[in-house]
Amino acid sequence: MENIRLIQINTTTFDIEGNLSKITQRISETPSKNIVLQNYAITGGFFENVFERYPILLKNQMRALEKLASVYADKVIISGAVFKEGDKFVNRGVILKNGKVKMIDLSESFDFAGLKTSICLDRAFENSGTDLIISLFPYLSKTNEEYKRNSELSNMASKNNAYVIQVNPIGGNDEFSFDGSSRMYDKDGKLLLRAEFFNEDSVDTENLQIKSMPKGLDKKQNFSLDYENDLERTYLSAIQSIKDYFSKNGLKKAVLGLSGGLDSTICAVLLTKALGRENVLGVSMPSKITTDLSKQDGYQLAQNLKIDYKEIPISPVVDALKTNLNFECDWLDKCEKSFAMDNFQARTRATILYGISNECRASIPVATSDKSEAYMGYATINGDMSGGFAPIADVTKSKLFALAKYINKNIENVIPESVINKRPGAELAINPKTNKPLLAEEALMPYDFLDEVIFRIEVLHQDFDELKRTEFEYEKTHNDTQKEEWLKKFFKRMLGASCKGYLMPVAPISDENSINKAIYRAPVTSKMKFYDLKGVL
Repeated sequence: MENIRLIQINTTTFDIEGNLSKITQRISETPSKNIVLQNYAITGGFFENVFERYPILLKNQMRALEKLASVYADKVIISGAVFKEGDKFVNRGVILKNGKVKMIDLSESFDFAGLKTSICLDRAFENSGTDLIISLFPYLSKTNEEYKRNSELSNMASKNNAYVIQVNPIGGNDEFSFDGSSRMYDKDGKLLLRAEFFNEDSVDTENLQIKSMPKGLDKKQNFSLDYENDLERTYLSAIQSIKDYFSKNGLKKAVLGLSGGLDSTICAVLLTKALGRENVLGVSMPSKITTDLSKQDGYQLAQNLKIDYKEIPISPVVDALKTNLNFECDWLDKCEKSFAMDNFQARTRATILYGISNECRASIPVATSDKSEAYMGYATINGDMSGGFAPIADVTKSKLFALAKYINKNIENVIPESVINKRPGAELAINPKTNKPLLAEEALMPYDFLDEVIFRIEVLHQDFDELKRTEFEYEKTHNDTQKEEWLKKFFKRMLGASCKGYLMPVAPISDENSINKAIYRAPVTSKMKFYDLKGVL
């Protein structure tokens, strides 16, 4: 086998000129005659509806490929691109050779680096007559993806008795985050070569090296409340997503509410590490319900992070809204229990953050909702869900607790212990039973139980009856389980919260299976049943 250079770059969607510039710079650095780029190296992605509406994008992609082939006519370059076949847009392999651009059919074999070679654009491939398989399937950064990736590519090599090269993208574009770590396996499925994790990189097959990545990612991860093997990846992926979302969209500064709670705390840390402390503003917006501890925790976090901090009380605004809401008319059919005042507080805070952002150049407010609360609809539309980016919307509450401990231990000890130790609560209402601010778990259920339900429906696809029969981790250590009641509440709230999924800001995918609107869309109008209708039908 001749030497092959694997190149992984951080592309920006449809920045054809910028992506081409990065590619040419990387190719110019190597004497290797054989180059493999990632899929969609020119366009940065495959968006069929966009290509259909703007056919000029396909023309410009082809112009870029032709220029690359012309400039490097002495090399052979493999990548993936978008083509139109009839009335359909398709992803195909492409080979640049002798100054020409040629689309590669998936059933076609060709000579590359002295080997009979085939292109794979999916997670599996079978062709016993090939010596080298080049996989251009892009693997996202998410839970269990490295385990699946390593298993699939290793099995592909051993099953086909062929070398396997896989070139993966790096970087974040909207909801999608890629970790790079392009690689090569021998015919027995042994890993020979791996590029950088969460960094642009180029590696050669004649200089075999396996660059490091967090331990444990190659092992299947089942539900566990410590999330130990996935915390570093989760942290790095979030940092990359924030950096790229801001830089690629011409943004610089972030403003967020600092409630003293876990979600805003984690968001503040991630934003500070990704953007720099000089570009983050934390705003405390206490109401009459806000506890002194929450105000103290928010202030202490800002001091620890050395970010700008401002306190703006919201009670005067909320009181004015309450006064104006107090009217009667025939249209009104008032609820026994109204959430108007709860939501007024959240929406007042969002209005303040948007106002601050509108006053500043290249600034957006950041939404701090987490995945557990998104499932339960325990977040306010135009309130804490509002913002230009939602960095933790695909991370469950129990994982955020584990991530807070990881950050303090491995990154920087900046999160107050009281934030980690106290039970979460939005502090929007008083619990009449305790006469204290209502805790989230009092309104919902224990997060340790809730998050295992999420895991079991997302990953194991269990229905209500299966969940009811299964022993949860929470049940092993608690005697106060109201399991059937909690499960009924979970599915009722989840169904009622479907509309909120459409309104969540851009949020990076992090979990193995996600409710992120980029890959999952549930109908808003629905009467889904989550149990077996045997005996009913």
